[in-house]
Amino acid sequence: MEVPDQPLPATTFEDLALPLFDQLYNFARWLTADISEAEDLVQETYAKALRGFASFRPGTNFRAWMYRILRNSFLSSRTGLKTAVAFDEEDPHLAPLAETSTPESLLIAQANRRVVQQALEELPVHFREILLLCEVEDMSYQEIAETLSIPAGTVMSRLFRARNALRRLLQQKLPGGRHGV
Repeated sequence: MEVPDQPLPATTFEDLALPLFDQLYNFARWLTADISEAEDLVQETYAKALRGFASFRPGTNFRAWMYRILRNSFLSSRTGLKTAVAFDEEDPHLAPLAETSTPESLLIAQANRRVVQQALEELPVHFREILLLCEVEDMSYQEIAETLSIPAGTVMSRLFRARNALRRLLQQKLPGGRHGV
């Protein structure tokens, strides 16, 4: 008795990878703080992922797989792993609401963004990346664990320590930060 051929999955690399482009690019921008370098990093990530797509196991988390490739490419491109995380001044998520903005509130918001950026830059890479994956990329603990190849419990404890470290830095840097952060 001959077994009928199993149908090939309808999902191609393009079907899985293209919807992630903006997310991966944003993460690369946060990591590199440079538009050109982020573009190169994303391009390298897609090239590596396409070459290695045959090794991807269907049913596993493709998003985490892509982020892991991007992260590993980024880390291997760094000497000393010192990176800067920059806020995009044009990012609408960071801009205050126009209706309630005054020149003073805009100046304070801009100064606060710089302080937060400086505080993030002072964090060790393992704290910075876990904060970005959780808070900016909105990944679940399980997705972060898969992306960083660490247990979910480590994700939770590292995230807790990263938030505390960021809080302490902001308390030192922001006026009145000891009371409000």
